[in-house]
Amino acid sequence: MEHREKAEKLFRQGYNCAQSVFCAFSDELGLDKDTALKLSSSFGGGMGRLREVCGAVSAMFMIAGIKYGYTSPDDKDAKTHHYERIQHLADEFKKKNKTIICRKLLGLECEKDSPIPDDRTEKYYQERPCELLVGDAAEIISHYIETFSNIKA
Repeated sequence: MEHREKAEKLFRQGYNCAQSVFCAFSDELGLDKDTALKLSSSFGGGMGRLREVCGAVSAMFMIAGIKYGYTSPDDKDAKTHHYERIQHLADEFKKKNKTIICRKLLGLECEKDSPIPDDRTEKYYQERPCELLVGDAAEIISHYIETFSNIKA
């Protein structure tokens, strides 16, 4: 199963947007599913339903960090290349969806939302673009890994 399908399936099972994308790559990242779920759990709903950066986008960034991130605080070149990579991933998501901000993707006016998650009904899945956004994010980071992994952003 490809990453997009895996991420969308996880979202349909009730995992949040960040968990769905991040866990679709957990095996390749060397993380067990429970650790991946816990690590990404705070980023759903644009970071705890604050409706800021889309959780699917945050998951792309976490995947990129584990695979290609820097560790030395003094390595300015590594930081620069990694931030270029992150900006590239964000730009790819924006090309498909116009923004990386959760509330804008959902057409919400609120600054933040109730911490209570919405019930996952069939109506929820029909009205929300989240499943497609999760798929887009998984596809973008998967394509990046396959195509650009040896090239600096």
